Amino acid sequence: MNRLLVLLITTIIATNISAQTNDTISFIKSKRMSDADLAKKREGTFITGIPDFSSDPVTGFGFGVRTNIYWNGQRTNPFFAYTPYLAKLKANAAYYTSNAREIILSLDVPYYKGTRWRFKVDFKAQQNPANLYFGSAESTLGELRLPSTPNGGQTYSTYSSFDKARKTLRPGGIGEASFVTDALSNRFRETEYMLNLKADYALGKKGVWRIMGGYEIQHLSYKTFEGTEAEAIDPVTGQEITAPNGTSLLRRDFQQGLVSGLNGGWVSIIQTALIFDTRDFEPDPTRGYYVEIANEFSNPIIGSQFDFNKLFIQGRVYKKIPIGPRTVFGGRFGVGNIFGSNAPFFEFQDQWSPDGSINALGGKQSLRGHRANRFLARSLAFANFELRVRLAETKFGKQRFAFGIAPFFDAGTVRDNWQDLNFTNIKTSYGGGLRIAWNQSTIISFDYGISKEDKLFYFGIGQAF
Repeated sequence: MNRLLVLLITTIIATNISAQTNDTISFIKSKRMSDADLAKKREGTFITGIPDFSSDPVTGFGFGVRTNIYWNGQRTNPFFAYTPYLAKLKANAAYYTSNAREIILSLDVPYYKGTRWRFKVDFKAQQNPANLYFGSAESTLGELRLPSTPNGGQTYSTYSSFDKARKTLRPGGIGEASFVTDALSNRFRETEYMLNLKADYALGKKGVWRIMGGYEIQHLSYKTFEGTEAEAIDPVTGQEITAPNGTSLLRRDFQQGLVSGLNGGWVSIIQTALIFDTRDFEPDPTRGYYVEIANEFSNPIIGSQFDFNKLFIQGRVYKKIPIGPRTVFGGRFGVGNIFGSNAPFFEFQDQWSPDGSINALGGKQSLRGHRANRFLARSLAFANFELRVRLAETKFGKQRFAFGIAPFFDAGTVRDNWQDLNFTNIKTSYGGGLRIAWNQSTIISFDYGISKEDKLFYFGIGQAF
């Protein structure tokens, strides 16, 4: 399958990028890059790639590669000043000692053949045994609680104290060993194969409105870790030992009928969106707005084993501030809801966007300083604010690099019903980041997020929004 996808992508690039025509550009004039950025934009075809190394007590040591191949064309191309690229192929691969692994291929062709059409193709194959689950209801806004602790029992205000309590040996319950640990009780393994096809069309004289349609097919399977030997702490001696893991929180919620989808299966989805976009340079905007109304529909009538409807609305603003050579304020607000009484638990864990799905709520895409999926429920609202300050620029051979910092503030909340969304019980985090712009289009991000519960470091490619 991977070879066929690579062949398909190569064929599309070879036959279409070189054939882009010189049609009118009136419909994208609002997206013209600034003169300063345009002067630095690189011509031709080039590759950016970085090794992917990480170490985490959950996922273990990881290594891989993250690459982007850009087709920018020449300055004589009338679209050169208005598009982030003529085409981009992303290819990521990584492997972790915890046996997590992933392969991602993504092709993006904006303004296909000089027209108003944009096409995207995404493929992903991944297995991750380190996914986190803390519940899927409004009650996740409370302090951390062990899976075996009933409501009203002991809670933990910090993740470090919670993690120590999870590992402390306890007497086993029904269906468990005599003594167990809960070290793996908030984890589950997901295996996913996904293919997504999307197309959008620019509307109106200025082309700032777009309509999008897409189709996605996934196969998902899940495993929890009951009985698996895991880290434990002897409560008497304090000695670190190993013991069988107890019943996980996700398994408990599934057995009690609080969630569905643990058996996995096929997910068939029709995607639609209405987009308003005036950003001047998508990978790293200095001005403009991005607003979208996005929807995912899944139902047995289109071959899915699940029935749900997800609505997500977000707005972003980018404003250049007259401080230093390049200082940009960026802000985002998002709100989403899942309709359908039996939506599977895994659909609570992200909000789909044509501009890139967002993990919700917690993690590097939404609430930095909190663990991924820390707060989940049927409805959510969140906001992010960043000040992106360019400090220095340099050039090595044909490679351009720019360095900057990005202090940020994140906030968000979840509810069981969208009608209950309000400004109470808001979770917040703050921190700072380092940004490295490689040939402008590849943004390497380092963020350190701080919350009342945790302190976390994130590394990735691309701006948070």
